[in-house]
Amino acid sequence: MSASSQAQTSVRSFTKSLSRRHPKGKKGRTVSSGFWFVLPAFIFIFIFMLYPLVAAGYLSLTEYNFVYDDEPKFIGLQNYADAFADPKFITSLINTFVFGFFYFVALMVLSLSIALLLFQKLRFNAFYRSAVFVPLVVPLSLAGLIFVWILQPNFGLLNYLIGDVLGMPSLTQPWLAQANTAMGGIIVLALWATIGFVTVLFLAGLQSIDKDVLEAADLDGATGLKKVFFVLLPNLRETYVLTATWGILQALKVFVEPMVMTDGGPGTSTLVLYQQVYITAFNFFDMGYASAMGYILGLIILVLIVLNFLLFRGKAGRDG
Repeated sequence: MSASSQAQTSVRSFTKSLSRRHPKGKKGRTVSSGFWFVLPAFIFIFIFMLYPLVAAGYLSLTEYNFVYDDEPKFIGLQNYADAFADPKFITSLINTFVFGFFYFVALMVLSLSIALLLFQKLRFNAFYRSAVFVPLVVPLSLAGLIFVWILQPNFGLLNYLIGDVLGMPSLTQPWLAQANTAMGGIIVLALWATIGFVTVLFLAGLQSIDKDVLEAADLDGATGLKKVFFVLLPNLRETYVLTATWGILQALKVFVEPMVMTDGGPGTSTLVLYQQVYITAFNFFDMGYASAMGYILGLIILVLIVLNFLLFRGKAGRDG
């Protein structure tokens, strides 16, 4: 047998071995198997996210009381125009922004400050980290009931400490029964319940900073506040994107805290937009108008999140 014939025989044998190892259709079967694995996730997303989003968008353009009406009646953007002429909508929107502003600022400042403290090598550091995170596992409705008891005017813990323990009864207040303190009580509850999560995110961001950067800062004499402002904080821009996005969502979709603690009162001083959407939909059964208000809130949140992303990602890109 010539050398060329031997070479051809070797090539054919090698090709047959490859075809046995990788039979036709194996790639197709792999793709098919992967499709069946992800199908449950797609079904879940469609049923609980995409379909409700599209359905609510359609309902926002209709007049539909699901108790009395047989089917929605298309009215275009009338619900959106009615919303901005509705005093309760305006009041709830303003209250939502008031809560959101003070909650968001306090959340970012306090959680970052606690994370910076926990980043130091302190004694019992593991205990402190656990203590900060523990409130997050308490159901928010239960925490709201606990805070209602703490802020109760007659036998609440806070008034007891101020009046009986500290001997300043003149400073005791009906905290949740007056407009100028009720929103503050709700903000305190929201901070207590969520500050641990953002603290953990900031702490993770601090721990991800390159050790060489920290060592170089120490060698250059950057200590204390200089190290915080010129080394640690500039390296947390990616973390700011995540924490600020989460904070915006928590700030503007607030619902459980005022619902449990004040039910929107006294008057409408703590009525927030999510609560007004709930009341319109399930107390007055006006699903079209409620969907329009929900979409307005969703668009506001989307705009703020996009601005936050562009702000911090843009700075990170320029610095990079």
